[in-house]
Amino acid sequence: MLLKEGQVRIPSGCAIAGILNQQGEGFDGGKIISCIANMHQRSNGLGGGFAAYGIYPEFKEHYALHIYFDCKETRANCESYLNKNFNIRLQEPVPVRKHERIKDAPIIWRYFAQPKEEKLAYEQLEESEFTARAVMHINAVIPGAFVASSGHNMGAFKGVGYPEDMGEFFRLEEYKAYLWTAHGRFPTNTPGWWGGAHPFTLLDWSLVHNGEISSYDTNLRFLQMYGYRCTLQTDTEVIAYSFDLLMRKRGLSLDETIHVIAAPFWRDINEEKVKRLRRVYASLLLNGPFSIIVATGNGLVAVNDRIKLRPLVAARKNEFLYVASEEAAIRVVESNPDEVWSPGGGEPVIGLLNGREKLLDIPQCNGPAARTA
Repeated sequence: MLLKEGQVRIPSGCAIAGILNQQGEGFDGGKIISCIANMHQRSNGLGGGFAAYGIYPEFKEHYALHIYFDCKETRANCESYLNKNFNIRLQEPVPVRKHERIKDAPIIWRYFAQPKEEKLAYEQLEESEFTARAVMHINAVIPGAFVASSGHNMGAFKGVGYPEDMGEFFRLEEYKAYLWTAHGRFPTNTPGWWGGAHPFTLLDWSLVHNGEISSYDTNLRFLQMYGYRCTLQTDTEVIAYSFDLLMRKRGLSLDETIHVIAAPFWRDINEEKVKRLRRVYASLLLNGPFSIIVATGNGLVAVNDRIKLRPLVAARKNEFLYVASEEAAIRVVESNPDEVWSPGGGEPVIGLLNGREKLLDIPQCNGPAARTA
């Protein structure tokens, strides 16, 4: 019997990919588009997207806000809020081209902004926290607007469509980035809409995810206690905010953060420090199958759930690190890698720019074994 779309659930769907040039040399979006397009069958056209780092060097001191609007009135309301709180150096539409398979696209603008000094002084906040709260406000309070990305020298390009179509729509061949991530979505339990496409971002964080987070409600309630608002109707959103809370706000190392979200079984925990993390942050443990790629301006980390219920493959070639759901997706852009491996469950693959020691600029400490490229 021929099954039509919507008559069958494919829980193993979704594709993720990432490419990092560790020397920080930019390359256009063609390579990452080819990589994710090779996994076309893992998507169904209801979500695709990319994150790119290093694309706005002339505005690297500014927050690059990519914001989607459902109408001009919404854009005006949002810009009124932005102008009260930020100094806007430049605002303009994000360049796109017409595409026959991209329908009902929102209005998409970008703003290069810095928080106003008087606002920071009044709120007694650092600029990163002020900007994060502004993102939450726009997503939760201004109807018809949401922030696709809000980091330095980076941007997210996402929407409803296959990822290769999104790449053409957003003209990604015109950008040069030293780090690209990509996602092809096959929605299972949450809606396919422009805000629900991956990557999910906050400040310099971006995250793509293959899997299903059955602990979403527990994770959500914990994050809400610390001011996070999950409004994009997709379980992946809690993972991005968990990394932000644990690393930016709480100062945990990457190893400690991996111990929280992909915690070992209790029987396998011997260190008292790890036991303490397991108790304090039990509500941020991610239940359910997942493979994720988390990126910042410093590099990326890719990791599976502890029992590896979703595929993840990594490879190296000279200064390039590749990670993807399938080895074939890597080989379509690098046919002769120096090394290919499949990381174990809960074993991070870490790729950092040369000269950078950390995914985020905070003190690190010893933790579980990680593979660093």
